[in-house]
Amino acid sequence: MKQNFYDFTAKSLQGKDISMDAYKGKVVLVVNTASKCGLTPQYEGLEALYKAYKDQGLVILGFPCNQFGNQEPGDEKQISEGCLINYGVTFQMFSKIDVNGPEAHPIYKYLKNELKGFPGNDIKWNFGKFLIDRNGNPVKRFSPIVKPENLKASIEKLL
Repeated sequence: MKQNFYDFTAKSLQGKDISMDAYKGKVVLVVNTASKCGLTPQYEGLEALYKAYKDQGLVILGFPCNQFGNQEPGDEKQISEGCLINYGVTFQMFSKIDVNGPEAHPIYKYLKNELKGFPGNDIKWNFGKFLIDRNGNPVKRFSPIVKPENLKASIEKLL
């Protein structure tokens, strides 16, 4: 049977397993994050998106990753504190993962397979984004340089 986004589970920053089926019926934005990147201020934009649309059904899932320029060197506690203190992040953050290579998290293997990248399917840098509709279907992939505020039209279409 073909896999669906809701088939996956990931560990929260607090070490709790969270099944993606907890987000059934929601519009989901999956983002690989880093706290020491030139794009890190995107946390602010992501939080603004979350606040603007969460009551209409948007959830944002952040996946810290240290595969790009060693820009997420901290442990879960440091990542959590950085997100909260520096950017006031209230959306769901997960434990640090790999998004590329043999150890890539199954969610990322699935998303990259469903929405091909160019060139190649690998995530190119921190803050790559995947938009998933209310039925768990990945619908759009955005490059790291696309600012969160530029996702509004795509998100509104799905809400």
